[in-house]
Amino acid sequence: MKKILVTGACGWLGMEIVNTLLKRGDSVVATDLAISPLMAALAAKNASLTAASADLGEWHQVLGLLRDHKPDAIIHAAAIVGVIQCADIPIKALRVNVEGSINLFEAMKLTGVKRVVHISTEETYGDFNSAVIDEDHPQNPTSVYGATKLAVEHFSRIYSRDHGLECINVRTCWVYGPHLPRLRVPRTFVEAALRGEAHHLDEGGDLAVDQVYIADTVAGALLALDQPRHRFDSYNIATGAAPTIGDVADAVNRAIPGARITAGSTGPYKHGGKVLSARKGALDIRRAREELNYEPQFDLQKGIEATIEATRAELQGNGNGSHY
Repeated sequence: MKKILVTGACGWLGMEIVNTLLKRGDSVVATDLAISPLMAALAAKNASLTAASADLGEWHQVLGLLRDHKPDAIIHAAAIVGVIQCADIPIKALRVNVEGSINLFEAMKLTGVKRVVHISTEETYGDFNSAVIDEDHPQNPTSVYGATKLAVEHFSRIYSRDHGLECINVRTCWVYGPHLPRLRVPRTFVEAALRGEAHHLDEGGDLAVDQVYIADTVAGALLALDQPRHRFDSYNIATGAAPTIGDVADAVNRAIPGARITAGSTGPYKHGGKVLSARKGALDIRRAREELNYEPQFDLQKGIEATIEATRAELQGNGNGSHY
């Protein structure tokens, strides 16, 4: 059993990472800016989980966190996530995503913690140059979010080279699943269909993008965490396929009889209806397969059906799904 520190632990992806680590028998230190009631309740009934609030932007808090808890390794999921979110608050995104990560690397250097798995993104690539791209594709981000995440990757390489850290970057793509906290595809499609409402996306239906079910993202991150030695410092963790937004609508329609979800392609896809998306495609996952033995378990249809099942239960439980 290892002790794993998870940053951003109260977030959507962080919570899934924490639960998966606990289920396999690890000891977990869950940290976030504030500890959510859900995390506090989980820690109260689980001796293997410690919840500790810390602001990664505050150097002394980060150093104290590592000195107090002495983790064996870190999964770094803390960030302002998403193209729209970072576009709206670029300075804060820079401070949280980049400065917070540097503080973490500095604390690792001083406390002897060697390994960190950083949850990165396909946004670091910018416009895809082909339908399928591997980890050697040029990284020319077109979004504030992608730029901050690429900066973290670059700083991680400096700390690995100069201070002996093992910083591994897991580049995932459009992660989705139950309780997705942002109003985007496929959540908007699924919830409309479950309410019995027709839903039409006017533009962007022909955008092809690798959509990754949350459990596959977590599985890939943990495989990177567990790998004894790494020949590479970055891995695409995705599905290797790129359905269009229209394909996602069709998957929802197949899964919910009578659903009326459609997507037009009269214009490009825009995040939140206002920020133009980079050109996407599929992430080549051969490196993760060969090096980590990673194999995604959810194709689009299976992932959509799992999302629908969980969302239906939530909507029936509270009437409107407002906890999202």
